[in-house]
Amino acid sequence: MSLKLYNTATRTQEEFIPLEEGKAGIYVCGVTVYDLCHIGHARSTIVFDVLVRHLRAKGYDVTYVRNFTDVDDKIIERARLTGKETGTLAQEFIEAFYEDMGKLGVLKADVEPRATDHIDGMIDMIAALLNRGYAYTEGTDVYFSVESYKGYGELSGRKLEDMKAGCRIAVDEHKRHPMDFVLWKAAKPGEPQWPSPWGPGRPGWHLECSVMSNRYLGPTFDIHGGGRDLLFPHHENERAQSICANGGGFARFWVHNGFVTVESEKMSKSLGNFLTIRDALKEYHPEVLRLFLLSKHYRGPLDFSRDDVLGLQAGLVRIYRTLQRLEEVSGLPSAGLGAPSPAPFMERFMEMMDDDLNTGGALGLIFEKVREMNRVMDASDGAMDENTRISLDSDRIQLLDAGRILGLFQETPSDFFARLTDASPQIDPQEIEALIEKRRLARLQKDWAAADVIRDRLKEMGVVLEDGPKGTTWRLDV
Repeated sequence: MSLKLYNTATRTQEEFIPLEEGKAGIYVCGVTVYDLCHIGHARSTIVFDVLVRHLRAKGYDVTYVRNFTDVDDKIIERARLTGKETGTLAQEFIEAFYEDMGKLGVLKADVEPRATDHIDGMIDMIAALLNRGYAYTEGTDVYFSVESYKGYGELSGRKLEDMKAGCRIAVDEHKRHPMDFVLWKAAKPGEPQWPSPWGPGRPGWHLECSVMSNRYLGPTFDIHGGGRDLLFPHHENERAQSICANGGGFARFWVHNGFVTVESEKMSKSLGNFLTIRDALKEYHPEVLRLFLLSKHYRGPLDFSRDDVLGLQAGLVRIYRTLQRLEEVSGLPSAGLGAPSPAPFMERFMEMMDDDLNTGGALGLIFEKVREMNRVMDASDGAMDENTRISLDSDRIQLLDAGRILGLFQETPSDFFARLTDASPQIDPQEIEALIEKRRLARLQKDWAAADVIRDRLKEMGVVLEDGPKGTTWRLDV
């Protein structure tokens, strides 16, 4: 099955056919490095990390470019408040990005350019836009003229006349149209600046991604990604200036991930619900966070709810407990053993991922496979024959292969449980799982009193049990 992706530009799901057979070029807008990353950044970064992993698993030779915005109004203001140089501040938060995303299992991109290393390319693109009649100067500022490009608004589905009529922002007297955007800003005292044909200054924000994607992937490439908040105006402006400067195409697929809220409210420091990755990692195991951020379809909204996160934590515990049981009854995977051909589970998993990166559906298959593996181990009752052992080993290999694409199940069970306890010192997942198993056996023997005693003990520990047709799950009572 071929990969199909929802293309924001066409508002349809399309088969992914790359420009060059067997290769894929991806550009994703990275972070502006003026503060620590929050869980919204984590979702976007993990979504595209998984897309790249999936493409590589399908055999594509991927070139993945993800930039850093290291010059920006927010960076300049933060540097002023802290008394640091903008370059020093940006470097500190780039290092923080690597540390935080590394803990979440995010792989580095193939190319990770910084805006300040590509000023010359931005100046060249501005000159091309001026020469082609798509830009104009006002003093030492340069603006892109949105009225000069008939396709402006196509990506975001907006009409220029509606935007002008509905514009509530005070019109800059230097602009010919309220939606015109700056390509080059005149220098202000104390701000970073570079020489240019229009005087000293610095580039506008939208310009950098056009130049860096062109530099590393060419004027036309396969996939451009980012958060939905970037669709307008950033990606709309980026697309317009790139097409006009290069006289042709730009990104063929536009892929956008949805917003993250916290307890049903938009993240805001004033509301006290602004959750950085570092704060989240103080409470949750990194794979628990990653699992949660992949639990819903990437295009839809995702509400960060403590109850939901802990519910998925219980699911991840069950997966690792299954892997631990396999080690106990079957040992480590047999040397040289590969997944069976055909591998039914992996085929279904890849089909789900090919359906617009349906990670929620793919995780559903994983949980279903884990339940099946546990049923087999339960039925063997410690007397496992060789065919069953081989089958379980193959299941385990497929499960771990799927995990590598999602960036999950990357630890040994013992390391996972140790880190989970460190992240949540109030619980011992293995003890909880053991008590749940004792309760299950008591119920099978119709020893309801013993089962109730175990439930009460777990309740005192802050653990809530939920019995369902597919077994018992648990969560912390928070």
